[in-house]
Amino acid sequence: MQQKRIILAGATGALGLKIAHYLIQSGATVRALVRRGSAGDAVVALKQQGVEIVEVDYKDLNQLAQACADGDCVVSALSGLREVIIDAQTNLLQAAVAAHVPRFIPSDYCIDYTRLPPGSNRNLDLRREFAQRLDKAPIAATSVLNGMFTDLLTGQAPVVLFGLRRIAYWGDAGKLLDFTTLDNTTHFTALAALGDTTPRYLRIAGEIADVMDLKQAATQVTGKTFRLFRIGSLRAFRTLIRITKTIAPSEQEVFPPWQGMQYLHDMFSGLPKLNPLDNNRYAGIRWTTIREVLASRAS
Repeated sequence: MQQKRIILAGATGALGLKIAHYLIQSGATVRALVRRGSAGDAVVALKQQGVEIVEVDYKDLNQLAQACADGDCVVSALSGLREVIIDAQTNLLQAAVAAHVPRFIPSDYCIDYTRLPPGSNRNLDLRREFAQRLDKAPIAATSVLNGMFTDLLTGQAPVVLFGLRRIAYWGDAGKLLDFTTLDNTTHFTALAALGDTTPRYLRIAGEIADVMDLKQAATQVTGKTFRLFRIGSLRAFRTLIRITKTIAPSEQEVFPPWQGMQYLHDMFSGLPKLNPLDNNRYAGIRWTTIREVLASRAS
């Protein structure tokens, strides 16, 4: 079977590096598009794996099209706001079409924004807007949608409060939540990129749990009793988000405090629940549990 060439944008980020690793591990040829002047450990790590590095200007469509030549799939792991998710990705999409690349995977890797009302989450609104452009382009497209990165439960997401031995939540304690590790998401994405055909959306979750399940997992891995801490209703959470955004807008940051709050609100609302799941589409992925991730923090 002919070796596939994958064009990878955003390869120097956390997602991109892992996608590149799994693509190489699966036998693909990888061409990483990096911005001019990119250097550092990430570029070195890519080169050591045998990844071809091509410097590009995302505003130069001809240059982008040349960089996409002979590609079997373009995978975007770009991260940013409108100038990246909309503008740069649109140029990348146009270049992929011009270079006759058959497939495109956008930088989604998030909860199911297709089931959320517009205006509920800025970063997901950008992904929805780009999806509308992608759907109009003459190219096969696949978005990978996943639960919240389980890795965030070890500290960045204010849900498992190790110091207080509490599981913080808003709204209904019985609401089911989707969690997927960064590693599982990138492994799945690499396998999807190497497939010949994929549906428009693929949905994955390493584990589905409610806050009682989180409480049990945290208690088991630490040997200390955790309790639930209901902060308030979802309506109160929406009010807090509006206040936080007014006091500290930080509109130019990708993840200001209110953005993370919007993400948690969406999860606790249950609206973006992933269904059906495509976990069994590819063999060889061992789905990491919440308990395993929390154990790495507790050890």
